[in-house]
Amino acid sequence: MRKLIGTIVSDKMDKTRVVAVAHVRAHPRYKKRIKITRRLKAHDENNEYKTGDRVVMEETRPMSKDKRWKIVGKLTADR
Repeated sequence: MRKLIGTIVSDKMDKTRVVAVAHVRAHPRYKKRIKITRRLKAHDENNEYKTGDRVVMEETRPMSKDKRWKIVGKLTADR
């Protein structure tokens, strides 16, 4: 299963967090590097992660219309 690292940007829903995942890619013609950010919904069973936390999430079965990821852990400062 795929794993992604992102930052939680919203924790207002019950058992769901919105995680911003950013990566850098080059523009096809101009070769300038562009930062692309995706906002994905991830499952958080115990509501333990808060806005600003850096988390690791993994792909899972569809849990709702938009939710296909679950949070597996929090990144510490040394990672």
